[in-house]
Amino acid sequence: MTHLVFFCGHAGTGKTTIAKRLVGPLMRETGEAFCLLDKDTLYGRYSAAAMGALTGDPNDRDSPLYLQHLREPEYQGLLDTARENLELGVSVIVVGPLSREVRERKLFDRHWLGVGSDVKLRIVWVYTSEETAHARIIARHNPNDAYKLAHWDEYRQRRFAPSGKAREGLIMFDNTVPTKVGFDALLHELLKES
Repeated sequence: MTHLVFFCGHAGTGKTTIAKRLVGPLMRETGEAFCLLDKDTLYGRYSAAAMGALTGDPNDRDSPLYLQHLREPEYQGLLDTARENLELGVSVIVVGPLSREVRERKLFDRHWLGVGSDVKLRIVWVYTSEETAHARIIARHNPNDAYKLAHWDEYRQRRFAPSGKAREGLIMFDNTVPTKVGFDALLHELLKES
């Protein structure tokens, strides 16, 4: 059985850091090979070139133009790459905001994902307070965050906390003050049987 693990959440929550911290323990505990597919790593340079050509701003990842024309192809390519690895018997960790897909429950739809029942599916929603996320975004000095920071009031309106039906089946992880106990509990949750 292969694993497909999503680390989703808004910017500044620490999705990539958590995924990198857990990939080794997941491989040891399952005895499986895992690959890490981070949306920014896979598509960051491509998006920079495309947005630079379209708008003159290679760091734009949040404007309406980007969201309308590049977001979907990036996510579809990310999922296509995950599916190819799963078909080869390699488990996958996917890192990306995927907030719309969580809200619309698409990540729970195996048909939409293109994966069978032989894939163990886990979806982690990583969250922290808006203030903590904002401070982390400022501290990391990533040029891709410039649009978010310049349009914070607009960006913050897209932030949501899964609740009700959107929260069902999600593994919620508060990454405000990360601890070893918290990471161990998350690892246990990812490994337990459905």
